[in-house]
Amino acid sequence: MTGPPFLDSAAVHRLLPMHAAIDAIEAALRAGLDPEADPPRSIVDVRAGQILAMPSASATYAGIKVVTVAPGNAERDLPRVQGVYVLFDGETLAPLALLDGIALTSLRTPAVSAVAVKHLAPGDAGRLLVFGTGPQAWGHIEAMLCVRPIDRIDVAGRRTEHTTRFVDRCNAAGLPTDAASPDAVVEADIVCCCTTSREPLFDGRLVGNGATVVAVGSHEPDAREVDASLVQRATVVVEARSVARREAGDIVQAPGVPLATLDELVRGTVAVPPDRPRLFKSTGMAWEDLVAASAVYEAFRARS
Repeated sequence: MTGPPFLDSAAVHRLLPMHAAIDAIEAALRAGLDPEADPPRSIVDVRAGQILAMPSASATYAGIKVVTVAPGNAERDLPRVQGVYVLFDGETLAPLALLDGIALTSLRTPAVSAVAVKHLAPGDAGRLLVFGTGPQAWGHIEAMLCVRPIDRIDVAGRRTEHTTRFVDRCNAAGLPTDAASPDAVVEADIVCCCTTSREPLFDGRLVGNGATVVAVGSHEPDAREVDASLVQRATVVVEARSVARREAGDIVQAPGVPLATLDELVRGTVAVPPDRPRLFKSTGMAWEDLVAASAVYEAFRARS
């Protein structure tokens, strides 16, 4: 008896290119998906780190992502985050496929950010600043290129050698890129924060009116990539209000700020004043994994 197929990282990215992932996320929100309906992620502390479980369901599919976070793996030259996604039939709950969970995350997170940027950033936004040099930083560059005419990229990394390699990778791909300091936010049209930092990466007062900041690096109430000065100045969009107020340190540590949601933004009910920065704070949610995994699986079936 043949079991469910395993779709590895290469298969996930081949079957669902970034532009298609962005379209799938936006289409799901336009169709009425309610992010607030997702159950909260469960987090179990273990000796080496944490195990996270993120279930979600739709009329057609159900699924769960199981992820491990092992901070000590950096010293072993192993990934800090690893995981697997299990997709089930929505009617019978029979397992349909296993997917590389980290590939799925590296695809859906920037895709969600790109949906937000598509509706927040001016159409001519061309200068991108990225904090971080890991897979999410690379994915966010790819995603921003799908929705805005990016013609210059600056990269602010914590370690010089990692930043140099990342900048070289971007330039080798034909993307004009330079290393930068955090103060480069002054000139950026779009800022993507893709780090594990627990403290603000830059002075939020430096961000220009009309600039768009995306922060995706944390889902803990005591960790944040942006400071309260930015949150209080900005038009703030989150995936779900309850989740942001529970998990997003960027929001928790700037209480009382009005929050709009991504589905409201996509449906055109959020006013975006031109004289304020825009902030999209993402904690990552299980519905995003399910939308992306479903699209990967349907592309797999179409080619089988």
